[in-house]
Amino acid sequence: MSDPILDLPMGVNDVEAATIRDYLKAIVSNVWSKGEGFSGKRPFGNSGWERELYYPLVKAGVATGKLGDGPWIDDITREERDEAHVIIADAINRL
Repeated sequence: MSDPILDLPMGVNDVEAATIRDYLKAIVSNVWSKGEGFSGKRPFGNSGWERELYYPLVKAGVATGKLGDGPWIDDITREERDEAHVIIADAINRL
C-alpha cells in the first residue's frame, strides 16, 4: 500500500534502508531479534539514528529543519524535532 510518508526515500543511513518504511521495519526487526538486548539509544550501533529519519521529512518539505551540506540534518530545534516525531508516530500507526 502506498503512503506519502512511509514511501519517502531515505538519505544515507546505517541500515541502508531505501525508504522510511524500510527503516522502520529494520528497527522493528532489530527489536524482535535482540529482545532485551535492544538499544534504543544505538539500535544500529550509532547514536543519532532519529536524525536519519528527520532528513527525508525535511528534504520533502513535510517537516521543518535545516539540511546540512550532505545528506543529513544540520540542526534541529526542539519544536522541529517534536513535529518530526508526530509525523513518524503517525506513519508507524499506518504500517
